[in-house]
Amino acid sequence: MSMNAIGRVTRPVADDGGVAEGDTWTGNRGLMLEEPLLFERGAVDRCGVDLPPVPEVASRLGTVARTAPIELPGLSEPEMVRHYTRLSRQNYAIDLGIFPLGSCTMKHNPRLNEKMARLPGFADIHPMQPQASVQGALQLIDRLAHWLMMLTGMPAVAMSPKAGAHGELCGMLAIRAALEARGDARKVVLVPESAHGTNPATAAFCGYAVENIPANARGRVDLEALKARLGPDVAAVMITNPNTCGLFEPEMIEIGKAVHAAGGFVYCDGANFNAIVGRVRPGDLGVDAMHINLHKTFSTPHGGGGPGSGPVVFSEALAPFAPIPFVRRTRDGFELVEEAEAVTAAPQSFGRMVAFHGQMGMFVRALAYILSHGADGLRQVAEDAVLNANYILASLKDLYTAPFAASGPCMHEALFSDDFLHGTGLSTLDLAKAMIDEGFHPMTMYFPLVVHGAMLVEPTETESKASLDQLIGALRSIGERMLAEPERFRSSPHLAPRRRLDETAAARKPVLAYRD
Repeated sequence: MSMNAIGRVTRPVADDGGVAEGDTWTGNRGLMLEEPLLFERGAVDRCGVDLPPVPEVASRLGTVARTAPIELPGLSEPEMVRHYTRLSRQNYAIDLGIFPLGSCTMKHNPRLNEKMARLPGFADIHPMQPQASVQGALQLIDRLAHWLMMLTGMPAVAMSPKAGAHGELCGMLAIRAALEARGDARKVVLVPESAHGTNPATAAFCGYAVENIPANARGRVDLEALKARLGPDVAAVMITNPNTCGLFEPEMIEIGKAVHAAGGFVYCDGANFNAIVGRVRPGDLGVDAMHINLHKTFSTPHGGGGPGSGPVVFSEALAPFAPIPFVRRTRDGFELVEEAEAVTAAPQSFGRMVAFHGQMGMFVRALAYILSHGADGLRQVAEDAVLNANYILASLKDLYTAPFAASGPCMHEALFSDDFLHGTGLSTLDLAKAMIDEGFHPMTMYFPLVVHGAMLVEPTETESKASLDQLIGALRSIGERMLAEPERFRSSPHLAPRRRLDETAAARKPVLAYRD
């Protein structure tokens, strides 16, 4: 078989004009179906349904009337259904196998949560309904908010942010509002090297200058370097704990005390809360604001752009500056406090983050997850997530380079580098492509940046030992074969529907429109 310019396998032809041995005329390989683009399957001059002739009427479009055919392919309903079903079979999902993306917490999504989210009283409501008609939904939001505050040890929470980075923005806007309220025009945010990449982006988006704080040899924040940089110009420190090296920051309390003594605030990226939920309360560590990824820790589905949900918990110092709207309990039930009511109920609020309140379906799923697990179950979530990650680390560190294995157990994710491939000409990218041939989605690659050729593996607590052993066996086999026969892996994957593409060109020069 050969490939055309976009990586599609073209039909093999033998010397006599027939089908080459071992290949097929259709390009299909058993149940691996070769699927053309919609533009290649359909035709612009036909329609998939029978419609009556369009009557001749005077156009009211004026200058905005189309001057050329729309040139969309016409397909029947079966053709459309089969197209997207065939494409879905070439995709990967948590329902197919382990999804080891580090710092993504791709855990199983319990079907009980899905059943609850589909209840008509939650699934069919509209954000502009009278509040009296959605009391159950408002009560659910209030109940979820209560448990998020309990689990984090924080006195306030904003439920409206719709994703992790959106939550970061919410927290930093509250910090900025608090500083402005006291007439303190600070301009710098400190971000450790081991923090998530969205942290410096969020700080810059809020108008702050960003300065890095180095990591020490053990992969944690260099406390002395942090203390040396603190001063009257530092608004906040944005720290990820557990950090992106998969390690807990043991000096978090001392970090918080130092930042507060210098007049700043501590923002904690809670994307990795799954490693400590039920065991550690961030509020006890001196955190002032932290977003919680409901789509990670509390198992609401995510990937492919959404939906997400990133509520933000606040310390007592920042609670008055939290955004609107928020749910308030009254004698007559629950009410949503918005602009007019906020003048008296929340006069220091920095304002609104979203048009309405947040992701209702995600709230339902997260509360169902919390209540079905209970306090002991949530604690076990963290314990099993950490156990699984350490099992992977212990099983691979003799073959793969594990830069921080000597500094103690990891938390929810195991970090490796491609240093063990030195001299082969191969890298993390080649290893990740080889994982596709083995039927696995690759781990997070080249992140965190503090490790060369990083490979970040997060198994989550929902994977069995058998599932982990299969992944470990595949990774050991790949690593050993890469050292023994490096040439085999320069063009991986070999068994996927598409071969390796030029990813750099695809990112820098994307072709987003079909041209015949």
